[in-house]
Amino acid sequence: MAGRRKCLKPKLHVFLAAMILGLPSLAWCRVGGSETPPSARASAAILPDRLSQYSDLAIEWERKYLQIDTTNPPGNEIRAAEFFKRIFEQEGIENQLFEYAPGRADLWARIPRTTAEAQKPIILLNHMDVVTSDPAQWKQPPFSGAVVDGSIYGRGAQDMKSEGLAYLMTMILLKREKVALNRDVIFLAVSDEEVNDSGTDWFLAQHRELLEGAGFLINEGGENLLERGGRVKYIGVDVGEKAPFWLHVVARGHAGHGSRPRADSAPNHLVRALDRITDYRPPFKVLPVVDEFLRQMAASEPPERAKQFRNIKAALKDRDFQIEIERDESLNYLLRDTIAVTMLGGSAQTNVIPAEAWANLDVRLLPGEDPNAFLEMLRRVVADPQVTISPQYDRFLPANYSSTDSQLYRAIEHVAGQYFPGAPVAPMLMSGYTESQRFRPLGIVAYGFCPYTETEEEGSTEHGNDERIRVEEVRRGFRVLYDVLMEVAGAIQKPN
Repeated sequence: MAGRRKCLKPKLHVFLAAMILGLPSLAWCRVGGSETPPSARASAAILPDRLSQYSDLAIEWERKYLQIDTTNPPGNEIRAAEFFKRIFEQEGIENQLFEYAPGRADLWARIPRTTAEAQKPIILLNHMDVVTSDPAQWKQPPFSGAVVDGSIYGRGAQDMKSEGLAYLMTMILLKREKVALNRDVIFLAVSDEEVNDSGTDWFLAQHRELLEGAGFLINEGGENLLERGGRVKYIGVDVGEKAPFWLHVVARGHAGHGSRPRADSAPNHLVRALDRITDYRPPFKVLPVVDEFLRQMAASEPPERAKQFRNIKAALKDRDFQIEIERDESLNYLLRDTIAVTMLGGSAQTNVIPAEAWANLDVRLLPGEDPNAFLEMLRRVVADPQVTISPQYDRFLPANYSSTDSQLYRAIEHVAGQYFPGAPVAPMLMSGYTESQRFRPLGIVAYGFCPYTETEEEGSTEHGNDERIRVEEVRRGFRVLYDVLMEVAGAIQKPN
């Protein structure tokens, strides 16, 4: 996934959801009181030895899945699709594999409803591709699936093969336990999420009928932060994401020999332009609901921060406080549009001054922002006729979100309260993009929900080195997801 959780503060997730969904005051959803008895969980109806066997199977398949190299580019996701297909075939689960390009495939599977009354299907969406990795920087090879000190190492362990494994295991439990369902459960594994979304776009263009008017979708994007001592700080449910607006900056100048520097060279124009861009600070956005939320949150903050939160507009006039905001990633991205320089290019030789030099910018816009207005503003900031700035793609997809007022969200709240009593369930706005953006315009309520907990260190390995997940999470995570699905789609289990 293109950039996601960075241990954001749960109270700010709630604030953002309140702001973008128009909820009054505080949108905090705390699962109260004592833990729900285990018998209330659907998975508690499964005999303990069977659950243990399922957990063993989850570890086995997790390791095998992580050993499949689906680095994108080039992807070669068909290997992972065939992995899923073999299992679904063995289990007697309806499925179809679509190789839409050489080496690239999507895999669709379905467990149909068993009741006469039909509810809209629920989709378990996951992508099979992973980002690049440098084995020299890892303690264990990125595609080893090695188990070391209670963790399974592998590229994709955090993004998002482990979630795909939980989806797979949930399908297996639904099939083997012969549960009654009032809606279809659809497993959809796609290719190319990390680069161009070609797998999802192809599937929606060619086989939307296989989604059969789905009502709900679970995807990556959620975050459940585990603190020292084993306490879960919060359960974060992604209800919306900022909109990516990637820009290409090109500077032009006279080419020449590197031994004779030119003040008006393309690289010099580019460096000066980037200097202006990185110095620019998009304005803070403080809406009335933001002011109200921060006033309410002041009571739980240290004295100085509480004073600032009680009058955020005045506080933002203080340059020192602005610097604090800019240094706090969890606050900065929520309160403004952001710009990051991510790629640079110029001459292919050290002794050649190129006629063109370029850079790419990763811009993320808050919901409701006008990309054209932002682009014109950035051009004024650069103010150099030798430098052009243009979008990298020809269509901008505005940010969208799903309301928390749904049966699926309530199911997540309830199940989270059973597994993680006392942890608040908080709606999040992600800094990065997920493919939920592609499905919400179809009338589908889409959330990012992760059935695993993670420490801050583990979360930081996503797209980084030594990506891993704890064994205990793999053994338990699919049960969390199964229980959520049973609350949304299940009826009473049949005797084994």
